[in-house]
Amino acid sequence: MSCGEPHETDCSEVLDHLYEFLDREMPEGDCTKFEVHFEECSPCLEKYGLEQAVKKLVKRCCGQDDVPTDLRSKVMGRIDLIRAGQAVPDRDVTIGGADRSAAATE
Repeated sequence: MSCGEPHETDCSEVLDHLYEFLDREMPEGDCTKFEVHFEECSPCLEKYGLEQAVKKLVKRCCGQDDVPTDLRSKVMGRIDLIRAGQAVPDRDVTIGGADRSAAATE
């Protein structure tokens, strides 16, 4: 997505790191760059607003549940694969996941 206008920070960079911005997991200087971008770029601002609303809804509906450590590890592993540009398997390829997949089909 891009508004077609030149920006100091490219739309693709903003959208690639949108969740880091939403979660405040980036340096303050980068947050400032993103805030400036949102002031200039209405399509990115709209995407930010949508993702922010989804995040709030999920927190409201599921915010009290503890996330199992193994699930968090799997999700973070997939995020790392995606960021590295590697293919992400459709199924869980861990030993425990293979056992669960086989048991589910029986």
